[in-house]
Amino acid sequence: MKIYSCETHVNQALDVFVAEEKKFPIMKEITEEEKLSTRYTYCEDLALYIVANE
Repeated sequence: MKIYSCETHVNQALDVFVAEEKKFPIMKEITEEEKLSTRYTYCEDLALYIVANE
């Protein structure tokens, strides 16, 4: 599972991940290139983080 998250909703992304995967995720900032085109999964803000299990 991979969730792209904006700064405002990163706590929500973490909660969703833990609820669905039943384990703590790895969270990292996305690259500058990805920031230009990647939107948060649940809103239209630009994503700054990836919340994932890999």
